Amino acid sequence: MPIYKTITIDEHSRLLLWNIEESLEELYNGINLSQASLDRLDNMKSLVHKKGYLAVRHLLRKEGLSDMDLYYEDSGKPLLNNGKCITISHSHNFAAILVSNVCMGLDIEKQQDKILQIANKFTPIHEYRTLANDDAIIRKLTLVWAAKEAIYKCYSTKGVSFLNDIDVHDFDLGSPNTRATLQFNGQKHVYEVHFIEFEEFAGSYVFPFLGNPS
Repeated sequence: MPIYKTITIDEHSRLLLWNIEESLEELYNGINLSQASLDRLDNMKSLVHKKGYLAVRHLLRKEGLSDMDLYYEDSGKPLLNNGKCITISHSHNFAAILVSNVCMGLDIEKQQDKILQIANKFTPIHEYRTLANDDAIIRKLTLVWAAKEAIYKCYSTKGVSFLNDIDVHDFDLGSPNTRATLQFNGQKHVYEVHFIEFEEFAGSYVFPFLGNPS
């Protein structure tokens, strides 16, 4: 089962992306699952979610890890027993993990028309209504949503509003990166935002910006 794409961010951080073409039975092969994971799988109703969950375990294996090395905080944030940070995402037939020595966030999303219906709930209208056509708007909105979702995963604090608390600095379609600002509980956090696009999907990985946040 080949890796679809590998992105080496730095010597301590790597993103692995998997195109899920296998059957559910094939995805069970070659991995060992804890009883908690087996119970979680049994409670999943969606075949897509089950496949994504198992594909993530194969990606862990590619990094020399196993399902036993992964656990979750009460908030749902994934953690690794070896002290490294991990962030996980899966959408439709793709799954991805990012393992690093520092806290990062990752999200991948399929570009779909329905994002037009919820855009005003997560981003100001001026960020996308200047684009020429719906295809461009959907593409940009998906990147903005993925960036905000990745920041939310990285910050991992309840109560953050995508619309009111996270600002993805404007960018041109085709730009590989931008920055974003999270202002919450009187504190300001700045993130480096990097975009990835493949087939009909878009995504983002983020990490805290270490320079002057002003």
